[in-house]
Amino acid sequence: MVVLGAGALGSLIGGYLARAGAEVTLIGRPAHMQAIRERGLKISGVRGEVTVGERLRAVTSPEEVEGEFDWLVLAVKGKDTASALAGAERLRERVAAAFSVQNSVTKDDELIAWFGDPLRVIGFATIEGATLVEPGHVRNHVTVPTTAYAGELGGEITPRVEALVAWFNQAGLGAKAVANIRQVEWEKLAQICLASGYSVSCLAAVPHLGFADGLVVREGAEHYVALAKEIMQVYRALGYAPQNYFAPLSHLRELEEFPFDEAVEFARSVGERLRERGSVGRTSMHEDILRGRRPEVDAIFAPFVREADRLGLEVPILRSIYRTARVWAAYLS
Repeated sequence: MVVLGAGALGSLIGGYLARAGAEVTLIGRPAHMQAIRERGLKISGVRGEVTVGERLRAVTSPEEVEGEFDWLVLAVKGKDTASALAGAERLRERVAAAFSVQNSVTKDDELIAWFGDPLRVIGFATIEGATLVEPGHVRNHVTVPTTAYAGELGGEITPRVEALVAWFNQAGLGAKAVANIRQVEWEKLAQICLASGYSVSCLAAVPHLGFADGLVVREGAEHYVALAKEIMQVYRALGYAPQNYFAPLSHLRELEEFPFDEAVEFARSVGERLRERGSVGRTSMHEDILRGRRPEVDAIFAPFVREADRLGLEVPILRSIYRTARVWAAYLS
């Protein structure tokens, strides 16, 4: 397996798979790759602390990659997909197939265009959360019992999908093969869109606040629920019903089905439980804003805004957040 864009999440997945026995090559930034070569990859967080060195090769460019691979894992930020794939041309004929761990519903089509062959791409979605503490050290701050789903884009569950899922399960990353991977990808994006939109619009101005801090304030919970109901309106119109694939982290079904006031109290209770557990987590978009990095606006918000326009649905809260985030994106690098 070769991971293109081995930042926090790509390194986490590659590291756990190497620990489970897979041969993994990471392609990432020089300081991070050098630290891994010198000291191994340190992973801390929800699964404890480990250092992975065996079967893990770290390089800074596709030009340095040796050998052939069953899988290419696309793990760059969505805004960097085009340039990353353009720079990885020499890998295209050396990988059998690819999947993406990005927050996107266009990622599969981008990989298909790169390969020129839809049969070399499978759908994939994961909610696993990771942040880069320092070069060579990744913190795994979010997981759920079933943290990854894989499936053929045509709706089948094939031996290669089952083999990939088996590797993830062997690595301790709970995974499941599904026939409806497109729905899972849309629901994951709905969850990311909700969490990102709420957190950056409520919390980004106060650097020390985490995800739970806004939910315990009634108005913050009201904003969260109102945004959730807009996003779920679009999701339903696409022909899907919320399944809470990433439970217990996912609460889309409750947020959509409960009456507004009941959903607000439910959201507040979620925030209170998170605070009781000492959770200080943030969404990746929130972290990007705080660190002065350009947020993934087009990958996360734009698909729901576009579908709302196509379907004639009113999403004023989401549209306002999208417009605001586009301003940030215009000035952050």
